[in-house]
Amino acid sequence: MKDGNLKNLPLVRRPQPNKPSASLRCLMRLLPVLFTLVLLFTVQTRAVEIEPSPSPAGETAAEPEDATFPFNLLQNILGEDDTEGATTTVEIMLLLTVLTLVPSILIMMTSFTRIVIVLSFTRNAMGTQNMPPNQIIIGLALFLTYFSMHGTLTQIYEEAWVPYQQEESEMTLDEFYTAAVEPLREFMFGEIRNQGHAADLGMFLGLAGLNETPPESLDDIPTYVLIPSFITSELKTGLWMGFLIFIPFIVIDMIVASALMSMGMMMLPPAMISMPFKLMIFVLANGWDNVVMNLIRSFG
Repeated sequence: MKDGNLKNLPLVRRPQPNKPSASLRCLMRLLPVLFTLVLLFTVQTRAVEIEPSPSPAGETAAEPEDATFPFNLLQNILGEDDTEGATTTVEIMLLLTVLTLVPSILIMMTSFTRIVIVLSFTRNAMGTQNMPPNQIIIGLALFLTYFSMHGTLTQIYEEAWVPYQQEESEMTLDEFYTAAVEPLREFMFGEIRNQGHAADLGMFLGLAGLNETPPESLDDIPTYVLIPSFITSELKTGLWMGFLIFIPFIVIDMIVASALMSMGMMMLPPAMISMPFKLMIFVLANGWDNVVMNLIRSFG
């Protein structure tokens, strides 16, 4: 066969074996590590308790240290008598459950809801989109929440946590819960009353079927009725304060839009020109201090 004919022949490639994907190769590398961890966990959970050797006569056997509770969490909550048979796994599950509920308690039962709504409205009114970033807004809302709730948190610490942690304390877990939730109930009742949103409390009492026999005092209102009433009250208050913040910024947008139309610049977006003016006026008027001051003062 001539060389010219060889050039016209189609190229034939040998079939190559399929290579495993990157994710499969990563999984194959992690399998030994996962197998080792599972083996260690199985050996630890199946460990057999060794009975202590009998002590010589005349000597008192030392009580063995409880190695299954490195953080003493269950002992503080359930007591030493109720922790027999509990394992470290149960303790970790309890700790993770509490940590999971902490954000919900922080958001729903404190001043965080109103503060973060007002700060978000302020950023949107200035038209700066993501400036300040969400991390700054959430962080400022958290510290303002701690500032506004400092008295309530101090009361919870002094009236519930300190007595419960004392060595000779006879406070049970139910008494600890009652003492800890009472300052929060007072705070939520006070905010509902100060904002004039008692109708929300009556609405949830009706939804719970408790309006037929109205409670004689605030202590008779269940906490599961109080919490959603407080949340709806905070939403109304936060939206109303956000509306009041929006008004001066809308006026600036209208003035800039009218000026551009009078000059015949209808193709130029008014938001592009009004945003620097809004930032300048907001900074010169000490806007952040005024917003934060009025937010803190709104909590009675």
